[in-house]
Amino acid sequence: MGVADQIADLREDGLKAIQHNFMTAKLESLVNWSRARSLWPAQFGLACCAIEMMATGAAHYDLARYGMEVFRASPRQADLMIVAGRVSQKMAPVLRQIYDQMMEPKWVISMGVCASSGGMFNNYAIVQGVDQVVPVDVYAPGCPPGPETLMHAIFTLHHEILSGELLARRAESPSGGAGIAVQQIDGQTATATIRRRHD
Repeated sequence: MGVADQIADLREDGLKAIQHNFMTAKLESLVNWSRARSLWPAQFGLACCAIEMMATGAAHYDLARYGMEVFRASPRQADLMIVAGRVSQKMAPVLRQIYDQMMEPKWVISMGVCASSGGMFNNYAIVQGVDQVVPVDVYAPGCPPGPETLMHAIFTLHHEILSGELLARRAESPSGGAGIAVQQIDGQTATATIRRRHD
């Protein structure tokens, strides 16, 4: 295989065209590490889940520790969309437009039962699952999910990006998203919220 053929393969397939050796394996690991450690979320809070998303970025939970300094106001500066709350039929095209304007590779977290399945709003005005509009990589359950659950979803996304499994799962999925559901870990249950005392 000549040099011209190798360059053509690189243009088509990217890093996959390079035969893996010590140097390229380390380069791919470095790329995945930098992608996972520098996620910049887009502002897309739609309902009560947005309050919990804001709390996750505030001082007590401090997403800045994980390279997520600020929620970006421009989709062209963001690579993570956290859909927090119910999506109305009128908002769906706006959500899709913002998703299309985000830089590649981009990721989506569906936060809360309303974004994931329509929740209690089983009617014509609410999209019954944001995966009908954009491909979802991680689902964070709850009504609303607390900051701990959102951070669990973000850490799951970090792990999947680092391992390289996320892109493989996306390629196999008919919806285009990885579709990973995480466990709710913020102390809420279906019947009650467990209040914890912070001293």
